[in-house]
Amino acid sequence: MTGLVDPDVFRSAVGRLPAGVAVVALTWRGTQHAMTASAVASVSLDPPLLLFCVHADARVRDALDDVNTWAVSILSDQQGPTADWLSSPGRPAFGQLDRVPHHAAPVSGGAWLDGASAWFDCRTEAIHAAGDHDIVVGAVLAARQGPADAGGLVHLRGRVHPVRG
Repeated sequence: MTGLVDPDVFRSAVGRLPAGVAVVALTWRGTQHAMTASAVASVSLDPPLLLFCVHADARVRDALDDVNTWAVSILSDQQGPTADWLSSPGRPAFGQLDRVPHHAAPVSGGAWLDGASAWFDCRTEAIHAAGDHDIVVGAVLAARQGPADAGGLVHLRGRVHPVRG
């Protein structure tokens, strides 16, 4: 135990906080890289800013040292398998999105996943170290909404659950 709170107790307790599920994607060294993120939040409306948290030793984090634009797809209630695939440890570094329908975001060129409920294109404004994760704050360069009836996904107690609006 490194702090005052047992890490297993903390993980279980914080797992009771529902969190929206998104995919962050970017193009690095000619390859699309993507990750499922449940720590995505709106930071500011003026200027429009989003943040996401990424594990300090993740490939996407490494890419952010070289690439300053990235894409976010807010997953719909139908995209649980995609969330699971892009969060699975040991998935290949290349071809991660071969089985996921997507198209290039207009500014970053990162993947916008087809069928998502919303999309954002962002440029990194700041990266802050925070324990074993880094907080990435991005200026929103483009935003689009999906179908009005698209639901979403929440991460709760270690599982992804669909939510209808």
